[in-house]
Amino acid sequence: MVKYAIQRIIYMFLVFIVIMLMCFVLVRMLPLPVLPPEDPHTQVVRMRREAMGYNEPYLVQFGLFVKNVVTKFDWGLSDKLYFGQDVWSIFKQKLPATVIVNLYSIIFSIPIGIFLGIVAALKKNTWVDYTISTLTMVVISVPSFVYAFLIQYVFCYKLQLFPFVMEAGENWFSPAMIRSMVPAVLALSFGVIAGFTRTTRAELTEVLTSDYMLLARVKGLTLPQATLRHALRNCFVVVVPQIFGEFLGILAGSLIIEKIFAIPGVGSLTLNAINGPDYNLFMLSTAFYTAIGLSAAVVVDISYGFLDPRIRMGAVK
Repeated sequence: MVKYAIQRIIYMFLVFIVIMLMCFVLVRMLPLPVLPPEDPHTQVVRMRREAMGYNEPYLVQFGLFVKNVVTKFDWGLSDKLYFGQDVWSIFKQKLPATVIVNLYSIIFSIPIGIFLGIVAALKKNTWVDYTISTLTMVVISVPSFVYAFLIQYVFCYKLQLFPFVMEAGENWFSPAMIRSMVPAVLALSFGVIAGFTRTTRAELTEVLTSDYMLLARVKGLTLPQATLRHALRNCFVVVVPQIFGEFLGILAGSLIIEKIFAIPGVGSLTLNAINGPDYNLFMLSTAFYTAIGLSAAVVVDISYGFLDPRIRMGAVK
């Protein structure tokens, strides 16, 4: 299991380097933003460009970029949106808003999704199962920004229960701030609820039809007893790694949802960096999202081995 984990981590770093190199070369092929002559930061940005080898071949530039990140954790200066400011400092200021909104969404979504999946599995081939399964497929098929607009129309415009956009400031746990987050949390929750509902229903349905569940029923256990003692434990071998992946993914956020609800997080920062364009901010955002996606995949794969001894023994062989 340790050997497998080390291999997956090494592969993750290799894929990360390849993706970063591709993005770096592509973004450096674009024209550089023109430096404003009257700004006091212009000379500093120009000197940094020379130090980073902007006139050198792309591989040399990438080597200098990686060296600065690894040795100094220096991602460069913003040359467009926050001209002359350190991009890592800007990124750190935007991260809490993304984490808070997505954390609320996951805490709200996961119990509901698992509960609906259990109900659908226990009521298999009934109107309850058909209703939950149909709604799940509809929710998965529709993009999240559609729900965002519907939530704004119904809850913010018609009922006027919540504001259209997130309140400004950093008082994350005040009643007014939490109330302003509710529309964004709901928009992010639909997809998570549907995903856990589908996974839980599929796994639990398979477990309930297995031989050992039939044996448990023959021994005198009722369906709820057999489900709680045996079925859910085996079902969660698949569900729990998905939970790990979701919690790791709270850092990533949602680019579109953050833009719609004016959440001052890394999602809207990334879109602004692309539209800017702001190359150093774009590279930091790309590295962040790539690392989150690859790390979530590795955590899910490794957690399977810890949760299921059969997978662990298979890896040893």
